[in-house]
Amino acid sequence: MNMDAAVRRALEITPASSARARTVDITTIGSKTGRPRRIEVWFYRVDDEIYLTTTPAHRAWYGNIVAHPEFTFHLKHGVRADLAAVGTRVRDEATRRRVFSAVIDDLNQPSNPAGLPQPVTPLEEWMSGSPLIHVTFPEG
Repeated sequence: MNMDAAVRRALEITPASSARARTVDITTIGSKTGRPRRIEVWFYRVDDEIYLTTTPAHRAWYGNIVAHPEFTFHLKHGVRADLAAVGTRVRDEATRRRVFSAVIDDLNQPSNPAGLPQPVTPLEEWMSGSPLIHVTFPEG
């Protein structure tokens, strides 16, 4: 199955994209329970790749994806689509630094999409305390 044009456009967010455009749901399989867990998260696009991350904190969705990499990525703004996805934990320090730097720059822009307090948490705190998952869509 190839992604249609509307789905591709929904995934092609930029720093100018609204908070709404960045918001998706993901359904993961619980690392301990084995049960489906659906939550709302933001996704980011850096160098034409899709990532899930958050400010430094423990997140259950991260542990779920590490334990069960296959999950569902639910687009819900502009287009509705349930995409089969695979998440890969990003451990490489250079990649983490590059992605987090782009995310921080995005969140620190004057037209901050969510109105978050600025500046956001410094890079070194993201490096040591933020989850980072690279998302691929095997069918698209």
